[in-house]
Amino acid sequence: MSTTAGLRRIGVRGAGRRTTRRGRTIGVTGGVAIAVLGLVVCFAVLAPLLAPHDPDAVDLSGAYQGSSGTHVLGTDASGRDLLSRLVYGSRTALIGPFLVVAISTLLGTALALAAVWFGGWFDQIVVRVVDAVFAFPGLLLAILATALFGSGLKAATAALSIAYVPYIARIVRSASLRERSLPYIAALRVQGVHGLRIALRHILPNVGGLIVANATLAFGFALMDFAGLSFIGLGVQPPTSDWGATVGIGMAGVLQQHPQEALFASALIVVTVGAVNTLGDRLTERWEARS
Repeated sequence: MSTTAGLRRIGVRGAGRRTTRRGRTIGVTGGVAIAVLGLVVCFAVLAPLLAPHDPDAVDLSGAYQGSSGTHVLGTDASGRDLLSRLVYGSRTALIGPFLVVAISTLLGTALALAAVWFGGWFDQIVVRVVDAVFAFPGLLLAILATALFGSGLKAATAALSIAYVPYIARIVRSASLRERSLPYIAALRVQGVHGLRIALRHILPNVGGLIVANATLAFGFALMDFAGLSFIGLGVQPPTSDWGATVGIGMAGVLQQHPQEALFASALIVVTVGAVNTLGDRLTERWEARS
């Protein structure tokens, strides 16, 4: 997984911060990315209203139909409507990565703030543990977890959440160390302000933009990891609609010259991940411009 291009402090909240025009906007590409992601989220939330057919309705006599008025994107090997399955598949495609990012960001941020504030031996232990977990690829941990606890969303979510904590913790720790070294932190400590209050009320808000930017980037990587697990049969299990599983199942159709199932699902994954990464890059640039 890639890290952010750089770590720069925002500065003391409300104390003469310089904000450039670039820092106030995410640009046209960022706006397009938000629009694309908003559309995907709408598909997931409004799936029962938008899907023209039951995504699990099997009609073997209508297998591999082409595009028509009844089936806009055609049907799969079981005669199920592809558009309906892709619309419903957006739910499982988003919920897993969202849970991974939420859990790993919460744990990684808390761990990083605690390490920065207490320092000393506690910080060294956190760094060693983070480095140890960082050495294992997230996808490999997820495969091991599914092998031990069975295939499905829960095991994959738990394993990837643990694997993503080091990425968040490393970046937040670096930014928080810089923030902690600023004079206003020393002034607050001299005034007797409690360490927990300083961490939550001052350090955390001032590195919040970086946390959001990296959580956004992590979402894209998590989406790819979940799609990969479903593709090899260790993630979301059929007949539940899922983009990664649809690509895996659709590979048989590719060999039979019916590539639409794998093609459409792959395109949705690529477009969504591209939009997420674009938005993450724009948020990172916005953070850097506000230094």
